Amino acid sequence: MESRGDEVIPRHPKRSKPTNPAHFSSILSQDSVLPMPNLPTELILEILLKLPVKSLLQFRSVSKSWLSLISSPEFVKAHLSSSASNKNYTHHGVMVKVSTESVFVVKDCSLRSLLYHPVTEAFDLDYPGKSPNHYPWFVGVVNGLICFSIRLFDGLYDLFLWNPSIRKYKKLPNFRLDVSRRYYLDGHVNFKFGFAYNELQDDYKVVGIFPIYTRGHLSRVEVKIYSLKRDSWRCIDDFRRQELLAGSAKFVNGKLHWLDKQWNIISIDLADEKWAELERPSCFKQYVFLKLGVLGGDLSASYIYASSHADVWVMKEYGVKESWTKIFTTKSPGYPMTHPLHPTILTSNEGELLCMFGGRLMKYNTKDNMISYLDVTNFGPCLEAEIYVESLICPFSQQG
Repeated sequence: MESRGDEVIPRHPKRSKPTNPAHFSSILSQDSVLPMPNLPTELILEILLKLPVKSLLQFRSVSKSWLSLISSPEFVKAHLSSSASNKNYTHHGVMVKVSTESVFVVKDCSLRSLLYHPVTEAFDLDYPGKSPNHYPWFVGVVNGLICFSIRLFDGLYDLFLWNPSIRKYKKLPNFRLDVSRRYYLDGHVNFKFGFAYNELQDDYKVVGIFPIYTRGHLSRVEVKIYSLKRDSWRCIDDFRRQELLAGSAKFVNGKLHWLDKQWNIISIDLADEKWAELERPSCFKQYVFLKLGVLGGDLSASYIYASSHADVWVMKEYGVKESWTKIFTTKSPGYPMTHPLHPTILTSNEGELLCMFGGRLMKYNTKDNMISYLDVTNFGPCLEAEIYVESLICPFSQQG
């Protein structure tokens, strides 16, 4: 991991007023070693906000004023907003878990290249906790921070928060369950995690859901929440529902969403830590499988029908059942769905869908149902994929 010395890029700030050019002009004028270019501060800021994180980090060694600028909470927030809203996806990456020779590895590739270039190169990532004998699982992505878990051979998990753009990470403290390990290691492990950001508290949180078994039968579900501000786990009320399905939670509208075994959409609000059930589209009984996703910031539901097609619905107005809208139908790529159909990863500006099917990334054109499998070098069978935006945000001051 890259050493950053004593430098600390501040935690993600609460939303505030737009960037003040006068404030940044004052910062830049403090340094007499570096002559200021004869450009308006507004133009300098506009240029800096369009630069990728890798280029901005090179300014750290130029002068104290430039370091102060790119480390300021106002600039960190403004750069994140600018990068996330970039319609050309210049500052977006796709992190993929790939299976190669019975070993899981994490690779990174450019989202823009996947969408617009004929060939894309994937790069191996040295993620925290990397080991040939461990299995990483993506938990969620918020503000350029990636939360992932590594399942250990004793049935437990290590959890990490990681910003791959600046190569900083934090290993979370271990959670402790209020039972002997034999009660939750009863033949299999079915822990669930979700990653979220509570804007009102300016705090990143991880929710852990832990089924407790007795003689092979589910007896209860224990729920814990980790707070990055407190750097600790605490229990909340037991979860009085059936065990959740596999898969990570989807973070939308300040809430984390999962599916239970009856295909109900359940959520926990990070503000008041209350559980609720979200109504599905009324067409559910016609379908076989349901998978949750996020499209354009809205909660999406993919209804997989037999082996022929999948309907993708989006909740346009959160919490309003009538706002569920079917936005497109994706057809099977010419044969029965023997492979899992994953939720759509992205809807591009041109209306093409970035999807994952049969271990491969593909683009799907909803207008003519044309499928284009993407040519990615240094790749392998794809198991998971998460889109992230480059970010300077680092809400933890040290590694470990």
